[in-house]
Amino acid sequence: MKKILSLLLVLVFVFTLVSCGTPTKLDVDCNVYAIKGPTGVGMVPLMELEDDDNANLDYDFELVGSNEEIIAKIANKEADIAAVATNLASTLYNKTNGGISVLAINTLGVLSVVAKGEEISTISDLKGKTIYSTGQGANPEYIINYVLEKNNLKAGEDVKIEFVAQPTELVAKVVGNEKAIVVAPQPVATAITVKDEAAKIVMDINDEWDKISDTDLVMGCIIARKEYIEQNPDAIKIFLKDYEASIKSVNEDIDNAAALCEEYEIVTPAAVAKKAIPHCNIVYQDGKEMKENLSAYLNFLYEKSNASVGGKLPADDFYYAEK
Repeated sequence: MKKILSLLLVLVFVFTLVSCGTPTKLDVDCNVYAIKGPTGVGMVPLMELEDDDNANLDYDFELVGSNEEIIAKIANKEADIAAVATNLASTLYNKTNGGISVLAINTLGVLSVVAKGEEISTISDLKGKTIYSTGQGANPEYIINYVLEKNNLKAGEDVKIEFVAQPTELVAKVVGNEKAIVVAPQPVATAITVKDEAAKIVMDINDEWDKISDTDLVMGCIIARKEYIEQNPDAIKIFLKDYEASIKSVNEDIDNAAALCEEYEIVTPAAVAKKAIPHCNIVYQDGKEMKENLSAYLNFLYEKSNASVGGKLPADDFYYAEK
């Protein structure tokens, strides 16, 4: 009888450990892709957890250098989840006949105004000036023009805008001149101020957008293939909790996040990453908040150019809702 009681006590103890202890890792593969830059920054603490074998899913993180690579990875089902620009998410939705959904917003505005040898503190101070930017016929041009318009300035007349092909070309526009004003994406804007101490970030376009809009400027998001969502609903829920915690970690411990950005070659070097992260406006928005802000921004882009969102606005199933 004593042996039976002892065995029962052991079984109860083991059951208690299983019931109350740390949840078992879900044995599901999750292939996550990101483009190097701001949209990938929020992942770095989660990438470290995976490397230390402490993540809650079997993550495989891959970094790529262009939108085209992300499109290909989604199309051939190599990517289950990806961090992309919000307009690219809409384009992918249309290209895949509704085959992807947006899980969450991860980045707000990433454009900064950098000035050298010019006294610029407000949008109005740009009147009569020439500014350099990237993104002609894309997000930056539409955003800049809208911000100017809402401040009673007209692009091309009150403010001359000269576009360059690549963000890195903006560095030469500042470093090689005594005076210059550029609108650059992060982390390029910060890199300019590191290369030239006379150059300063004088305005955050995200802040200027907030002054003229009731919804957020949402430029980066995390998406997933619908097939993966339907086949792995629990994995998606776990990923979102992990990802939200990862983004929180980035914003609370910028030093560590900057070091990880350098380690994973998302933003390099760490000194640039440390200065750039506060300007990258890294956030976590899901559910109703996500849908409200993202649908408003895609409508804004659609009115400027329907091609910028893939030809048409996505339907409601574009926005992930937990079931």
